[in-house]
Amino acid sequence: MKLKVTFAILFCAAFITQAQMKKWTLEECVNYAVENNLTIEQFELNLENVQIDEVDAWGNFIPNLTANTVASERSGLVTNPNTNIIEPGQIFSTSAGINSGITLFDGLRNIYQLQRAKLNAIATQYGLEDLKDDIRLNVAEAYLQVLSNKEALKVAQAQYQVTEQDLKRTKELVESGVLPRGDLLDIEATAATQEQQIVNGEAQVLIAKVNLAQLLQITDYQNFDVADESYEVPPSEIMATSPETIFAKALTFRNDIKLSEANIDIANKDLQIAKGARYPTLNAFFNYNTFYTNQFRTIPDGMGGFIPFRADFIDQLWLNDGISYGFQLNVPIFNGFSTENSIKRSKIDVKRAELQLEQTKLELENTIQQAHVNVATFGKAYEAAQKTLDARKLAYDYAKERYEAGLLNSFDFGQAQARVDNAEASVIRSKYDYIFRLKILEFFYGVPLSLE
Repeated sequence: MKLKVTFAILFCAAFITQAQMKKWTLEECVNYAVENNLTIEQFELNLENVQIDEVDAWGNFIPNLTANTVASERSGLVTNPNTNIIEPGQIFSTSAGINSGITLFDGLRNIYQLQRAKLNAIATQYGLEDLKDDIRLNVAEAYLQVLSNKEALKVAQAQYQVTEQDLKRTKELVESGVLPRGDLLDIEATAATQEQQIVNGEAQVLIAKVNLAQLLQITDYQNFDVADESYEVPPSEIMATSPETIFAKALTFRNDIKLSEANIDIANKDLQIAKGARYPTLNAFFNYNTFYTNQFRTIPDGMGGFIPFRADFIDQLWLNDGISYGFQLNVPIFNGFSTENSIKRSKIDVKRAELQLEQTKLELENTIQQAHVNVATFGKAYEAAQKTLDARKLAYDYAKERYEAGLLNSFDFGQAQARVDNAEASVIRSKYDYIFRLKILEFFYGVPLSLE
């Protein structure tokens, strides 16, 4: 039994450790953010409300049905419901009824309301998907920032290891009298600076991971991490596509464009609803009512006289019941310009929605043009940074040979190494900046976010 308990504990511990050591890929981060983001969850509640509005619109086509009942007792001067004579006394009575009504015609406003509710549901869905697109891009940027900082930290750690080797070798040369002690102090200062860079790099990695975790609504920052991979610039043919072509395709699937188009349709429906108020409204109704009272009524006794009589409760409900039904026509004549002003406002809203669509298209076109320029710019910056790094490394190798031969002092050698460090950091920054801009442009062309 103890062995089984121990095995279970070890299994659970191993499972927890494995869960804690999970390394998130970009796709996993994007999918998790879309499923768990609080802003998205709030927007989904708005979508549920809109869907309820559609059910309300359907309800306008169904007859309403209400039931009512009243029980009362009066004393003093009262009206006998059996004789309609006012007389002193005490009356207990109860009444009940069923009422139903339906709108037969209201200028087609019920139909337009239903169509509007359906359009609003579609527009809200587009808005939700547009929000998801924004979150996907934010997660991708935060994810790449983590990778960039982690790679920069690895470079700093590798540089520090090289400096440690130089420090060890310099100590031996100083102790043997080949190099002055000042050279050792310079190398020690370089090592201390690199240690500080490592500390700062670790902090930058932690901050980037916290930022990404917050986008994913994850609070266990210490056990959150992304996959330890160094990504190279992925192959892409997107730059062979012109910005005009990318823009034309984006117009066919971008949710912000579809949202603006749906808002125009909604505004036009609002205009039709407003115009419907000009037309007469025709309603049909049906009512059934009955009552009971404790008062007596007089009935013929068969001999030329009358005798008091009171039927029991059930019999009175049948005897006193009645129905009414019919139609009601309301014709609008004048309501203080309310209908006409509502129509004018709706026309303005249609124009505003049309202008918003054009504005959205202009912003999208400008964003794509800028994204295309950014890819070209950051691509050239990345190539230039690589060339600079190659040159700095050659200069460093030459400086190292001269330093080891005693032809270069430690300060100048440290400067050569610092230039390599800066060049490597520049390559890392420009590489991930280029990758992100490349993914943005591909995203506008309909390519899913991926580092493959």
